[in-house]
Amino acid sequence: MWKPLLGVLPEYLILVCTILALLIPYVIYKINQQLHKYGDPPWKAKSDEKKSGDEK
Repeated sequence: MWKPLLGVLPEYLILVCTILALLIPYVIYKINQQLHKYGDPPWKAKSDEKKSGDEK
């Protein structure tokens, strides 16, 4: 199944697409973390601290 596809695409394109497939979700994850860090209301941050303290 992959042989015909690999024959059509140049090697550099396969490499670029692989890197992007890993990089894009990671960047979105990091941006989402920063948005929650600075954008969550204070009451939500307090409840998150309680939850993390209960799990220990």
